[in-house]
Amino acid sequence: MPQPPQPEPIDPATLPDLARAVIREAKFPMLASLDGDQARVRPVSPVRVDADTFVIYVANLRSYHKTGEIAANPRVELCYLAPDHDQIRITGIAEVLTDRPLLEEIWESNPLLRRYLGSLENPELIIYRLLPNRVRFMREWALEYHDVPFASPESQAAAS
Repeated sequence: MPQPPQPEPIDPATLPDLARAVIREAKFPMLASLDGDQARVRPVSPVRVDADTFVIYVANLRSYHKTGEIAANPRVELCYLAPDHDQIRITGIAEVLTDRPLLEEIWESNPLLRRYLGSLENPELIIYRLLPNRVRFMREWALEYHDVPFASPESQAAAS
């Protein structure tokens, strides 16, 4: 029986950069949430990524089913899969973004949002800030996750 390929060893110091590369290459992660006791997964299009903290911002519409799912249970996970099959999983909490200057910055930097929704005041618009509590990286089909060190948003705020 042939032996499976052995993944290249990973230097732990490179994990944050490897994870950021997957985010750049994959672009459209899958978002997992819970609908009662049933998991639901769908692709999402982030509207902003804070690479140092792995905080991901995702636009949503109030009428989407996932809005109720996240309101009932804000624990979510994003999975990015790069073309070479490297992946990262970002596990955390989704919160509705209320920071007006940041909302305006996201709005101004996203022509598709402006075209589709017309106004930042559109009552259908929700921007979720996905705050990570764990980030894991896996090399193509290595079947071994590596925890990625990252600066939590709280620790960065305390340092500034």
